[in-house]
Amino acid sequence: MRLPESQVAVLNAASATDERTIAQLAEATDLKPETVTGAVFDLRDDGLVTVTETVEEDVELTDEGVEYADDGLPEIRLYRAAMDVGGGDAVQMGQVIGASSLGGPQVDIALSNFARKGYGHIDSGELVPDADANPDADEEAAALSALVAGETVDTDVLDQLESRNLVVRHERTIRAVTLTDEGVTALMEGVEAAETVDRLTPEMLTSGEWEDVEFTEYNVEADAPEVRGGKKHILRQTADRVKDVLVGMGFSEMEGPHADADFWINDCLFMPQDHPARTHWDRFALDVPPMEDIPEDLIDRVRSSHLNGVGDDGDGYHSPWSEDFARAVALRGHTTSLSMRYLSGHEVGELEPPQRYFSVEKVYRNDTLDPTHLLEFYQIEGWVMAEDLSVRDLMGTFEEFYSHFGITDIQFKPHYNPYTEPSFELFGRHPETNELIEIGNSGMFREEVLRPLGVECDVMAWGLALERLLMLMYGFDDIRDVHGTLCDLDLLRETEVLR
Repeated sequence: MRLPESQVAVLNAASATDERTIAQLAEATDLKPETVTGAVFDLRDDGLVTVTETVEEDVELTDEGVEYADDGLPEIRLYRAAMDVGGGDAVQMGQVIGASSLGGPQVDIALSNFARKGYGHIDSGELVPDADANPDADEEAAALSALVAGETVDTDVLDQLESRNLVVRHERTIRAVTLTDEGVTALMEGVEAAETVDRLTPEMLTSGEWEDVEFTEYNVEADAPEVRGGKKHILRQTADRVKDVLVGMGFSEMEGPHADADFWINDCLFMPQDHPARTHWDRFALDVPPMEDIPEDLIDRVRSSHLNGVGDDGDGYHSPWSEDFARAVALRGHTTSLSMRYLSGHEVGELEPPQRYFSVEKVYRNDTLDPTHLLEFYQIEGWVMAEDLSVRDLMGTFEEFYSHFGITDIQFKPHYNPYTEPSFELFGRHPETNELIEIGNSGMFREEVLRPLGVECDVMAWGLALERLLMLMYGFDDIRDVHGTLCDLDLLRETEVLR
């Protein structure tokens, strides 16, 4: 029997009585594991060997898990500190935390697991330890030590450690090879290595050698290393789809700076300078020189709108207005700053109605992280300038836009904005949870916004959340699955946005 050299080597290294793994065969034959795997599958197809597969799980400590294995779990350190300081009596939480040497997120981790494990409870800012608790019997701490020592751990405890991101589990397939009776017979009768080549070269074609050589058969079922190429993030895919839809609806795209003067971000929008959203709690102010490139006449008109209002019945805010604050630079909290630049004529010159503009860009807000909020996200900004616009036109625009994404259950709720009147929020129904999710804000720009900009007709405008559109399209219930450090990489690799 004539076989390729790699198959002959594997056949000679295999045993009829003992299973040999791919790794063992690779070591015995001095071949690469992938070469051995290909040879094994070919031999199996010829009935010369059998292949059994088992799945084994490897458990690896994360960096945090290694730290806790060395220093102790935060909740145990907190308990021991409480016992040392108070001897089992109630102790001020700050005193215990200081004595435990815990810092940063470890404090929250310790407090969240302290009561869960029965180490005590928290009452009115005091930590009350349970003197009968036994931290030496902590299953999770014992499991970390066992993993460091290479020992096995109970599955339930392992699940808990995994939920705390202290371990990572990896599954791998182990293939074991055994000679069949046919394989033993073939070896006894003699197996020769055939001279084979695995590729056709220009020299073989030129010399005619290709007619006399034996080519290696390709096994298309053999394992091969997985190669993951780069791809466009599904959020960017969705942004491109949104742009295509809006361009198809007759809109042009706006561009502008991410860091801008508060004047363009808020003052032009008739947002009072003492509004809570303009404090350091909500905005990201930058320590850079103030913006000088703002038309003085526009500053005067916006200042007058804030202080005195617009028109005979205008009243303004009667609150201080500072040009220095207006010129201060911050990361934009919405892309309406672009709308103000365009509507004022500062960006592309004076615009004559009708006009339609949009942008799909990042904005930055000092929000609390949760399943529907991030510190930075994409906003779909848009506006239409025309005569005699109404809320019906605005609602109809939304219905047409969202219909392109298969979303027809859009609900509207009256709302207040300093810069639009009337105003309303948009809600869409989540396909998995059936909950209504806020997906945007909209309205008709007020005279106090438009008159200082020199706009004398109606303008309807909106700001929609791109990530929440993605949630409605694909049923994601946590925005962090697709954006940020906690994102699901497999989900990102496998999901494609339909065009």
